[in-house]
Formats: sequence, structure tokens, C-alpha cells
Amino acid sequence: MTLGNRVPAPARDTALLIARLLLGAILVRHGWQKAFENGYGGTAAGFEQMGVPLPQAAAAFAIVAELGGGALLLLGLLTPVAAALVVVMMTGAFLVAHRRLEPLVTEGGWELVAALGCGALLLGVLGAGRLSLDHAVFGGRRDHTAQTAEQSPR
Repeated sequence: MTLGNRVPAPARDTALLIARLLLGAILVRHGWQKAFENGYGGTAAGFEQMGVPLPQAAAAFAIVAELGGGALLLLGLLTPVAAALVVVMMTGAFLVAHRRLEPLVTEGGWELVAALGCGALLLGVLGAGRLSLDHAVFGGRRDHTAQTAEQSPR
């Protein structure tokens, strides 16, 4: 049994909700900027200047991953899919633009993409919790499967 299994369900669900809301809000804001402030063309041009491969496709993916994935995380809907989109996006951002040794984002470093990617990874693995549309729509089957696997003898 891990420490996570000892946390009372209401506290776990509340923590997952807070994490989803904060991460989702950050992602939606960044996606909004790419889609509506810079625009798709401006985002693609910026990606091209940074040397991002296939900048038009990368811009479209970034908008979908950040705006769409962020919105799904806010709702707690299709959380594993949203998390996967964000993890792929942040991995790409790290590899192409932020993999310098300096971690501070103000220096072009990797701290923001790492934090967002790790947060999404955790939500993808742990699920959205009971305070989510995933739980309402899918009836908690994903959480039950994870609990059953954790409880099985090794």
C-alpha cells in the first residue's frame, strides 16, 4: 500500500480537483493566447522562428493540446487523453525550446514546461477523481480498476 492509498477519498478528490483546475486554467490561458491573441498564423510563425519542425502542424497541435486539453482537465473529462496531449506537448516544448541547463523560465529554461508536464502526467495516472465528469460519465470504473490493480498480491 502506498501513501496515496492512505489518504482519505475526500481529501484525494479535493486535491485532484484543485490540481485539475489550476493546471487546466494555465493551459487554457496559454492556448487562448496561441489561438486568439497571436492567432494560428502568428503562433506558427513564432514556432518557425524558434526552429520548431513542421511549425504549422506544431501550432495546431499546441492549440488543441493547451486549449482543448486544458478545457478537458477543467471539466475532468477524458482526463487520460487530455493528460497525454499535454505531456506530448510539454515534452516537445522542452526538447525544442527549453532544454537549456538553466531551469528558470525567465531565462528560457524548462521549469514551466516540466511543471505542466509532470502535473499532467500525475493526473493521467491518478485520474480526475470523483469530483469530475469522468466519474459522472464513466462511473468511476477507471478508479476502480486502478484500486484493484494496487490491491492485488505481488
